[in-house]
Amino acid sequence: MASNNFILRCKTEKGPVTLTELNCDSTVEELKSNLAKLAQLKPEAMKFLNGYPPKPLIIENDSLKLCELNIKSGDTLTVESRKVPEAVKSPTSESGESSFDEMILNQSGIMMRHVVPSNNSCLFSSIYFILSNGSMDLDKSNELRNIIADVVRNNTEKYTTAFLGKPNQEYCEWIQNPAHWGGAIELAVLSEHFKLEIVAIDTLSLIAHRFGENNNYKDRIFLIYDGIHYDPLVLELDNTTQTMFPASDHRPMEMAMEIAKEAKSSRQFTDMANFTLFCKVCQARFVGDKEVTEHARVTGHCEFGEF
Repeated sequence: MASNNFILRCKTEKGPVTLTELNCDSTVEELKSNLAKLAQLKPEAMKFLNGYPPKPLIIENDSLKLCELNIKSGDTLTVESRKVPEAVKSPTSESGESSFDEMILNQSGIMMRHVVPSNNSCLFSSIYFILSNGSMDLDKSNELRNIIADVVRNNTEKYTTAFLGKPNQEYCEWIQNPAHWGGAIELAVLSEHFKLEIVAIDTLSLIAHRFGENNNYKDRIFLIYDGIHYDPLVLELDNTTQTMFPASDHRPMEMAMEIAKEAKSSRQFTDMANFTLFCKVCQARFVGDKEVTEHARVTGHCEFGEF
């Protein structure tokens, strides 16, 4: 029978170590635990880099399996130790559960919008920024697009033409094109893949669109959406930035909604029903997203600019 071992070589500050007790179904938490014993590193302080030149590996979700990461058996990972301020260590209440309220009482903090580039991949840049705990790597947008395509391609029963708005294979090719925007479908797929609740707040309607709300995920993240652009919402503390929050705490949701209300009051949104766009291919002019969608469907043109 073929071996299911997942062997990883790790370069650490204390020297190289080889992990041999993992398999494809081992989780990120098990990876950190095994490495902690061999390299004497705290799991919460580990930062993994992979490839050449080395790039951060998304490991914030401890429940992900190794086979779901962008690594394979035999890879060499660089493991750095980052300073973890006391404020970001998960405090516990008397019941043993993490308390976000206690965390922000320990030091001053403010929820803020972190602006990412407007390059048709703002949704993916925002998600990566959150998952990497504040790292901005625009190349990772394509990696997230590929993850979505793989998930959709491997579940044709769920991701049908009715669900996707186009045939499965056509959608997979479409989402891997960097010129195409992401939206609700992509957020739903990423929520399920990374096993976390994603809240996207519309600044015009002040509606919080929640993906994965009923799946009992332990973590929640926030995006703000102005009609055409997504940005991540993060908590700026004295010494660090917090990008993920316990789903059981209501305080981050209230803070995120306040940011959206402020954005609406200062008219930081695009009215999708009445805004004016032009097609960069044929220069045709449109009012509202319905006209744009129909033009794209009929002509195949997908590059638009705003007047």
